[in-house]
Amino acid sequence: MKIISLRKNEKKYESLVRSFYQPLYRYAFWSCKNRQVAEDLVQETFARAWKNLAQLKEMSSAKPWLFTILNRENARRFARKQLPMVELSEEWHMENIAAEQDNADSFSLQRAIFDLEDEYREPIVLQVIGGFSTDEIASILQLNSNTVSTRLFRARAALKKVMSPEQQNRSHSDG
Repeated sequence: MKIISLRKNEKKYESLVRSFYQPLYRYAFWSCKNRQVAEDLVQETFARAWKNLAQLKEMSSAKPWLFTILNRENARRFARKQLPMVELSEEWHMENIAAEQDNADSFSLQRAIFDLEDEYREPIVLQVIGGFSTDEIASILQLNSNTVSTRLFRARAALKKVMSPEQQNRSHSDG
């Protein structure tokens, strides 16, 4: 009986990893702006998910459950002592992203999102990359839905301001 249960859990876990690795990684990267840290966060998220798999009663709840775990892992990262790291400039990261995507508009938008304060960047990234509703974002970030709505509104307003036609023309003529 225990072997059957273990196999069932393994299949459930494999399904979670296949379905949610990429969205979790994208969100982690947008949150921390570092590929290695994002990979570590996702690994820690799935390790914690495996340990607590019994808590997941419905597979339909998996996405917000995993994103909540990821957010908590990211918060724990700041609570733990970190070894000194050589940090590459944000310019380098952004140039690599732009080179990979080879899309100036996408690069400008990514830069604008990266430049948002964390309190505005987190909900907009959860909405755009994660596809979460305002209520789901509120649950993941442990905030009031009205607060999330306000932050999303302000994030969009800041992005519109930065991505105005004048700004876009300037960024095209700089390159």
